[in-house]
Amino acid sequence: MMIEMVIEARKKDLGGFEVGRILPFHARRMVGPFIFLDHMGPAEFAPGAEGVNVRPHPHIGLSTLTYLFEGEIKHRDNLGYTQPIRPGEVNWMTAGKGIVHSERTDPLKRSTGGPMHGMQAWIALPDDLEETDPAFHHHGEDDQPTYDNGGLYARLVAGEAYGAKAAVPISSPLFYVHWELAEGVRTAPPPGKGAGGMSERAFYVVKGEIEVGDRTFGEGQLVVLEPTAEPTIKAIRPSTVMVLGGEPVGQRLIWWNFVASSQARLDQAKADWKAGRMTLPKDDDAEFIPLPETPSISETGTPAKPGPTHPV
Repeated sequence: MMIEMVIEARKKDLGGFEVGRILPFHARRMVGPFIFLDHMGPAEFAPGAEGVNVRPHPHIGLSTLTYLFEGEIKHRDNLGYTQPIRPGEVNWMTAGKGIVHSERTDPLKRSTGGPMHGMQAWIALPDDLEETDPAFHHHGEDDQPTYDNGGLYARLVAGEAYGAKAAVPISSPLFYVHWELAEGVRTAPPPGKGAGGMSERAFYVVKGEIEVGDRTFGEGQLVVLEPTAEPTIKAIRPSTVMVLGGEPVGQRLIWWNFVASSQARLDQAKADWKAGRMTLPKDDDAEFIPLPETPSISETGTPAKPGPTHPV
């Protein structure tokens, strides 16, 4: 048996912008260190529409990875970084002991409208780096190894795979790969535990349809592989697939935007944000997301009732 589980993306409306919430899932909270995975869009914003408008909010205990297929988002944080991200680029933000950031559509882009489509992942930090200093790194397309041959285009977004290494400064063993597959193309994920690879692996179908053994999978499905499975993946029609995996970092609690290995640390983060002890980005300090009474992600990792306060 090659497939451990299939997770369907659950649609969430984040105040006019729809995402597919993939991780955490009640029966599978993490894949390696990946503790949160959202499929953003696809959406088409009309000229003058609000677009992406995620007010300043805090994080601890994780790194965020934002990756776009279409559109643009402007990142601002309380370290002083202001950075737009465009398709094929990577914004990698390490929260560590605490960071505050916002994600918005630039006013000029808002006036013209346009598409928005991408992925956001949260990667839990290992025990010894949970309280590391916060940091932000932006990487252009040239920083990521690519492969293009015979109808298979692959970009290594983060980590190590297929003998290549991306520039993103990861904190634990992982890989994150973007595939574009022409119809009929066959390929395989990085090796699993039995072949000296990563213990946990999965792939998410962004669009299209693929075949694994005698089963087919389509848009919005995350397929979690058995640790020793070595499947061949065939594109039934042109497909976009994100492949991810890594080594577990241990049990983690998640509450709203906070990830930690202890309840006490979550409680401290909640108190710090509520009391205003975490500074806002200096160029985006007129508003913020208040601490919710009922977050859209609960302590157990089970999605609770959807709410507009959860960031993209």
